[in-house]
Amino acid sequence: MTLCGMTESPTPAAYAPTALIDSDHPAVLAFARQHAQGSSTRERAVSLYLAVRDGFRYDPYRIDLSPHGMRASTVLAQGYGWCVPKAVLLVAACRAAGIAARPGFADVRNHLSTERMRETMKTDLFIWHGYTDIWIDGGWVKATPAFNIGLCERFGLLPLEFDGRSDSIYHPFDRAGNRHMEYVRQRGTFDDLPLEQIVADFQDVYGSWMTDPAALQSASFQQDVEKETR
Repeated sequence: MTLCGMTESPTPAAYAPTALIDSDHPAVLAFARQHAQGSSTRERAVSLYLAVRDGFRYDPYRIDLSPHGMRASTVLAQGYGWCVPKAVLLVAACRAAGIAARPGFADVRNHLSTERMRETMKTDLFIWHGYTDIWIDGGWVKATPAFNIGLCERFGLLPLEFDGRSDSIYHPFDRAGNRHMEYVRQRGTFDDLPLEQIVADFQDVYGSWMTDPAALQSASFQQDVEKETR
């Protein structure tokens, strides 16, 4: 684990595939070839960010904490994901394009969840919120590809842009000036997805939800968002 804010150079692990960050998977390699557009590392990283952010629908109802469910290639196959697997996909795509990248995590309070989510989770604290740390021009830059632009427009959020120079994290307020997200704890960055720890912490914090995940999975996040934002 690496604490956020440190500027150490990437190790070979930040370029390498793992079982979950399967940057050597044919579909991930093809995705990287298609979307890593540009003449510089920065341009290619930004292009990959936009492809992951907007090409895969954000869906926090359909969380699958199995190794298969959290794998980068699974997000590609499904066409949707929540913040952690979407961050894993961006890590994998960067690595497939020869760009060092690693997953990073923080605990946040999200003030724009749906009523169904709040009732299921019993809290507005989202632990292990995922982002991607990318090595660009001699430094690590954070990119958060979770919310696709269509969802941002529906929720009245400012879409998170990423220029490859500045960290791209959630805006603390929405377009109307209402509080959106607050970072309460930085968990640092990792060479691989710490899935075992994530699962253990989810079971500890969201016990009732983890006992019956089908209650949320059977609902439609998109329909709930449309209902609450009319």
